[in-house]
Amino acid sequence: MAKKINAAEIKKMMKAGNVLIGTERTIKKLKLGKVHKVLVSANCPMRVEKDINYYAGLSGAELHKLDYQNDELGVICKKPYSISVLAVVKGASK
Repeated sequence: MAKKINAAEIKKMMKAGNVLIGTERTIKKLKLGKVHKVLVSANCPMRVEKDINYYAGLSGAELHKLDYQNDELGVICKKPYSISVLAVVKGASK
């Protein structure tokens, strides 16, 4: 795992666009090899984390375990719901 990602960097990624929210959308894009980086919340369900880890390994995407809970990640992304998984699509600003 690479360096820690803070809230300011997450906000910057959201503002730049090309960020996917959600497990199913992330796994779908990982299978297609279109994801550069995956961010997983601190309390992401183990089953989901295991699947994301597997597909990230196959596609060569970076996996980052965040220090933020999923409800906190929702607030950082300015969404009214909890977010367990974020993906940065290839071609997006890093």
